Amino acid sequence: MLLRDQLHFNGQLFLRHRVRTGLLLLAVGLGVASVILLTSLGEGARRYVDREFSSLGNQLLIILPGRKETTGGAPPIYGTAPRDLTLEDAQALERIPAIRAVAPVIAGTASVALQSRSREVIVLGSTPEIFQVRDLEVSQGEILPDRTRSEAMAVCVLGSKLKQELFGNSRAIGEWVRVGDRRMRVIGVLEERGESLGLDLRDMIIVPVRTAEQMFNTPGLFRVLMELDGNADFARAEERVRAVIRERHEGDDDITLISQDSMLAAFNNILTTLTLAIAAIAAISLLVAGILIMNISLISVSQRRQEIGLLKALGGSSRQVRQLFLGESLMLVSMGSAAGIAVAWSAVLVMARLWPSFPLAPPWWSVPAAVGTALVAGLVFSLIPARRAAALDPVLALRGQGG
Repeated sequence: MLLRDQLHFNGQLFLRHRVRTGLLLLAVGLGVASVILLTSLGEGARRYVDREFSSLGNQLLIILPGRKETTGGAPPIYGTAPRDLTLEDAQALERIPAIRAVAPVIAGTASVALQSRSREVIVLGSTPEIFQVRDLEVSQGEILPDRTRSEAMAVCVLGSKLKQELFGNSRAIGEWVRVGDRRMRVIGVLEERGESLGLDLRDMIIVPVRTAEQMFNTPGLFRVLMELDGNADFARAEERVRAVIRERHEGDDDITLISQDSMLAAFNNILTTLTLAIAAIAAISLLVAGILIMNISLISVSQRRQEIGLLKALGGSSRQVRQLFLGESLMLVSMGSAAGIAVAWSAVLVMARLWPSFPLAPPWWSVPAAVGTALVAGLVFSLIPARRAAALDPVLALRGQGG
């Protein structure tokens, strides 16, 4: 039987059994679509994390107080350290040639009030370099002045959301707000920007680092963010940083250095593994579809005994009968896979329009993996019905017996 004849034969069969064909197509299509959609979520999460780290700036190196044994991944926010990182430590790091900018950070929470309106927000104490290192821009006013590197000035820069809640559409530049127990003059408003690694930049306030040191009564820094030169060697820069800290900390190497690349690689490994696990779980639906194909094909064999007997009586071999059933299964899987791909891509496009901030996209391997799994499942589970049909005796089959 020629391929063209087999395709025509199977097409006529599908038209005669529309309900059965529709159910099989639905089962395969849903399985393929679920694999593509779920892996799209995992890939979207990976791209989202990649974008968030890119927003931190290029060539970023972070110093945490205390020695942690783990490397990569998200650093713990709280913990004890044998010795605090101080502003003097950060100033000493500025002398390393490979470092372009150093931004010491003191973090805490405080209430920000204007007249009867009050909010509890994150307060970041830093120097003007925080705007360069974190790639921050102001939509109104100016950033922290150079004097704030050494003076506890009563000035602040508001996040865009915080400004809107306190001042509405009124002008905020030059006005005074109460931050904790201090009055501060607003000198700038950050441009509209979303969350970055869980920190809502719109809902925070930036104050001079010396002011934050007094507000939270702490000499220790929360973090030190450093931006390296574009052609800097990370390994050599890290060694120079450790050498400076050891010299200042009586020979103790009591800091943890985390590079932007190491954090990104750790998150990528986690999210890639998660995506593969999700794909494996979704592929179970394709195995279920394969079992459904096998069961319906077994029923089809019993219903088509006379047809099979006639084919054999006309000279058809067992091999041709087997190919006929296997071809029927592969055609069903192919059409169901095409429908599933169309549905999945349509859903991805719709969700991308509804949630443009989340970079939803199927990984390159999701479609081949889904279709390949569907084809293998369809082929394997149709072997038993195909062999049973090929083994029918033509005489008994014409009488409606056997099988």
